[in-house]
Amino acid sequence: MSTTGDAERWAPEPPKDTGAGRGPYERDRARVLHSAAFRRLAAKTQVHLAGTDDFLRTRLTHSLEVAQIGREMGARLGCDPDVVDVAGLAHDLGHPPFGHNGEAALNELAKECGGFEGNAQTLRVLTRLEAKVLGAGLNLTRAALDATCKYPWPRKSETRKFGVYADDLPVFDWLRAAAPEPERRCLEAQVMDWADDVAYSVHDVEDAIHGGYVRVRLLIDDADERAAVCRAAAEAYSAEPVDALAPVLDELLADPALVAVADHDGSQRAQAALKGLTSAVTGRFVAAAVESTRVAHGAGPLRRYAADLVVPARIRAQCALLKGIALRYVMRRPGAHGRYEQQRAVLTELVEVLADRAPDGLDPAFAAEWKAAHDDQARLRVVVDQVASLTDPAAVDWHYRLTR
Repeated sequence: MSTTGDAERWAPEPPKDTGAGRGPYERDRARVLHSAAFRRLAAKTQVHLAGTDDFLRTRLTHSLEVAQIGREMGARLGCDPDVVDVAGLAHDLGHPPFGHNGEAALNELAKECGGFEGNAQTLRVLTRLEAKVLGAGLNLTRAALDATCKYPWPRKSETRKFGVYADDLPVFDWLRAAAPEPERRCLEAQVMDWADDVAYSVHDVEDAIHGGYVRVRLLIDDADERAAVCRAAAEAYSAEPVDALAPVLDELLADPALVAVADHDGSQRAQAALKGLTSAVTGRFVAAAVESTRVAHGAGPLRRYAADLVVPARIRAQCALLKGIALRYVMRRPGAHGRYEQQRAVLTELVEVLADRAPDGLDPAFAAEWKAAHDDQARLRVVVDQVASLTDPAAVDWHYRLTR
């Protein structure tokens, strides 16, 4: 298979009817939108459990928002907007039931077959598990696949994030052929990654304010709460020390858009103010990255490996602090730990019972893969693939059906 050409596909395909005028990256976008994995995102947890509130975001709505933010930012930089759009739509296809909690549970369960990581699973979904082209998944172009790679390296001991399992290395090496350095990300992947950070930092806080988990007035008035948010952000999301984050949080809380939602009461006026906040902060985060990248790399189209995205340190710190707010008041709120333990138990018991009964109990496609697997590690990987593919309610239903 060829190793050159951004628009090439892993598996050769016959020429398409070009009467509709669609280019290869527009076709990539359509393939992701019409995939089963994309539809399943509608019932997968973002931060709040999927299905608990019609207002709150799921992995599907989050992915649509990432694609929109990334497409606009990429277009302003001169990237092919469809490539960035595809990356935004596809970046979470590998996430399992119950969000990052489910990811951690499956990583422990899959330690004998190379671990589990949502981004590596995304590559597996796109290049193997989705049924579009036999043996090649959705068979996206090289440029689109490369743009989805947030962590373009295999599993290694010093970091828990990685982007490819050992048995997916052949297609990974093919799609990374143009990379000038082994772990350098293309610009489109960097744009998608920042769009992802922007979307979930801003929108998770929006959801949390709407849901009553975050009271901005408390943060404005209480120095101890501000210090706790800074500690949470420094612990999980930022290399900056707590003391350096404190003045950034003060600046953020003085923003008129945040002050306007300090006493959110759910009224239409309050909801409009909340939307004003998300719009203002998203716009600021995107504009700062575009402007700084232009200063560093000049005018003209920037794409693939011609440039790196530049995000000012102060803007990254603000983004980390918004994530810290969601971490403290949503993910670590009272009662959350018990629910997380229950979710992990569901996935653990589900993997164990399926591994014991397989191929019985697996969907037909996964049962065939299990029968073709050459050893116990490969068979365990198939079971993990099956469980990772499930939506939150499907995981609960399968667990009830198979363990009662």
